[in-house]
Amino acid sequence: MIAPSGESPILIVEDDRKTASLIALYLEREGYHTVVAYDGESALQLASDRKPMFVVLDLMLPRLDGWEVCRRLRKTSDVPVLILTAKDEEVDRVAGLTLGADDYVVKPFSPRELVARVKAILRRAHNRQALENVSVLSHGGLVLDPEKQKVTLHGQRIELTHHEFTLLHALMAAPGRVFSRDGLLAYLYPNRELIVIDRVVDVHIGKIRQKLEKDPTNPSFILTVRGSGYRFAEDEGGEPRGGERP
Repeated sequence: MIAPSGESPILIVEDDRKTASLIALYLEREGYHTVVAYDGESALQLASDRKPMFVVLDLMLPRLDGWEVCRRLRKTSDVPVLILTAKDEEVDRVAGLTLGADDYVVKPFSPRELVARVKAILRRAHNRQALENVSVLSHGGLVLDPEKQKVTLHGQRIELTHHEFTLLHALMAAPGRVFSRDGLLAYLYPNRELIVIDRVVDVHIGKIRQKLEKDPTNPSFILTVRGSGYRFAEDEGGEPRGGERP
């Protein structure tokens, strides 16, 4: 089904036409409009042209694989992405999630479960948008604007993925508070049914530090609390900003 003009569809990227049709059928029964791409290059073109509200993305695609599609999408968009694939190795789950995917479903799958996950992710995205109308956060030249989804460091724009922004926002909003890795995972995947290892948080934090810190091995913003997790440095006058190295 093609979405009416002005209404964002769900983009299904799947080279198996039967599977793509099945996903479209179940989503359309729930009132969503869908568009389908059967290869990676077509997916990126449709994403650019139609500005989808959600992407269901297979990894094993012709012309351009799902890894690269997700990577390129995340350079220009924070559209929710659910990876759908036959790969069930832990390394693949970690890779997909650290690229910025919001969930990961392994084939064979239940179409009803897939639709439920799409609904849950969209609901979280809408709730997140509603909560983003809060004051700008700043510390030591680092400024995070939730409403504009924008981060700057000494006036220079810092490009973060959706998950990186979510983690930084959570930490900056509560300077000095120690967050466990599992607690931070809850910000990325609230009410998750997906089993996600806490190493995903470490990978995201490492990437944030690479983008923010002069010396990522001796961070001044996100500090490691050995044996517990992470905390954001407090303003001058609070606790010492020091912190153990990862």
